[in-house]
Amino acid sequence: MNAPGASREEIAREVARLGPWFHNIDLLGVPTAPSHFLGDYPSLKWRNFERALPADLTGKSVLDIGCNGGFYSIEMKKRRAKRVVGIDHDDQYLDQARFAARVLDFDIEFRKLSVYKLADLRERFDLVLFMGVFYHLRHPLLALDLIYEHVAGDLLVFQSLQRGSAEVDRVEQDYPFTERDVFDQPGFPRMHFIEDRYSNDPTNWWFPNLACSEALLRSAGFRILDHPEDEVFICKRGQRPDWCGADKIVDVQLDRSGDHR
Repeated sequence: MNAPGASREEIAREVARLGPWFHNIDLLGVPTAPSHFLGDYPSLKWRNFERALPADLTGKSVLDIGCNGGFYSIEMKKRRAKRVVGIDHDDQYLDQARFAARVLDFDIEFRKLSVYKLADLRERFDLVLFMGVFYHLRHPLLALDLIYEHVAGDLLVFQSLQRGSAEVDRVEQDYPFTERDVFDQPGFPRMHFIEDRYSNDPTNWWFPNLACSEALLRSAGFRILDHPEDEVFICKRGQRPDWCGADKIVDVQLDRSGDHR
């Protein structure tokens, strides 16, 4: 379908053909997911943290990892980002995103690419969005490491589903081998492993608690600037801790069982 100049009826037919949609996007009066189980999603979440990002992205480049139907890529273009690249592993999501961008007349590049292949982009971006992806990965910390090593140039927006305690305890840099009690404290960083499925989704693998989200970001080399929403962190690329073994990170080949998002 040639989207520019299409009627509402034509847009609605194409939206139905490309469905189901996870991102509810207003395409010139045609909503893509009006019956979303989370409501007007992800607009509802976006409104909770949009103030934490620059209102004007003129001249900036943006990478949207796990772009889905393209909602956040489009929002970055609305803020006049010079270059926006959205990547996903799912062809249906990419078809949706390309269609939405055409309807709204935004120049956005969408590519099929695994988060584990970020080195293939050979480019650093001023702003990287890593939202709704982390907990769908079997190797989530590797993904954060690759973001740091290959694509993060300045800012990172990180979002993950979180479960467990919202407490954040002070954690020492080291503990003796005999220490056990600290691991039972609610505010100690921990990841919950989902062996089978959660919310009927077999690609839900890891849910960090709040303390763990913060610790993971620090460990990967990101400095947390803001926490404007329960699950969202605005971070700046910083210096990786010397002890994290960053110099030993290598690109790896993973089969599709590791690419679920």
